[in-house]
Amino acid sequence: MKFAIFGNTYQAKKSFYAQTLFSILEKHHAEVYICRDFYEFLTNDLKLNIPTAGLFDDDNFDADMVISVGGDGTFLKAASKVGSKGIPILGVNTGRLGFLADVSPEEMVTTFNEIYENRYTVEERSVLKISCKGQELEDYPYALNEIAILKRDSSSMISIHTAINGAYLTTYQADGLVIATPTGSTAYSLSVGGPVIVPHSNTIAITPVAPHSLNVRPIVIRDDWEITLDVESRSHNFLIAIDGRSESFKEGTQISIRKADYAIKVVKRHNHVFFNTLRTKLMWGADTRL
Repeated sequence: MKFAIFGNTYQAKKSFYAQTLFSILEKHHAEVYICRDFYEFLTNDLKLNIPTAGLFDDDNFDADMVISVGGDGTFLKAASKVGSKGIPILGVNTGRLGFLADVSPEEMVTTFNEIYENRYTVEERSVLKISCKGQELEDYPYALNEIAILKRDSSSMISIHTAINGAYLTTYQADGLVIATPTGSTAYSLSVGGPVIVPHSNTIAITPVAPHSLNVRPIVIRDDWEITLDVESRSHNFLIAIDGRSESFKEGTQISIRKADYAIKVVKRHNHVFFNTLRTKLMWGADTRL
């Protein structure tokens, strides 16, 4: 098999298991290509001897499978480079919580044995696309987790006029608004009080960040509906964060968010159950007094 590998290049401890990963792939006679900045981090900073068939930059690669080594942030970076290629992504979790990157380093040997025995599943995860009228978006316009509209340069709230399929919903007076996929429902959206959504529910969650009104609550809509937003700000600007990548926009920019025309494929172990992940990662039912 041919693998393209991305990894965390900021924290040495998150790439500590990279040598083990490459040893496993070498035993399987895998054809391994590595993102150039990750390779340079491993060889120059960590002084590792890494065998590779070649290096690649940005999204200039092709493979049977992509491997992300790090946390969910690294997985999101890999997903942005895979884009519409349709290459499945396996996340090896060397970070903390890890909903997307959920294969632990201790499970790597077993996981790759299962992959070579074709005993794994591939889940398709929906992606959001943002379009802006009045100011061009400079970065990649697709989000696997969420698109967030946030205040900037002021402690004052922003006003976010929101419509669904052209029908007015409400004006959120808040610090921001998070529009999340089911995949992103356990990320930023969850931290601001959004609902946990089953991955294949074909929905989008809209959750305000610190709303001024106590009776404003999250809402879940169909993912084939279009969300349009118009933002007012006392500082006349605001932020758009796409899976954590943020840009500043001027007041008056019209925003449209809809489901993208492609999905990201996520590799899961053959015995993976979403509800087991919830219980384990979020410690549902655990007695924290023990």
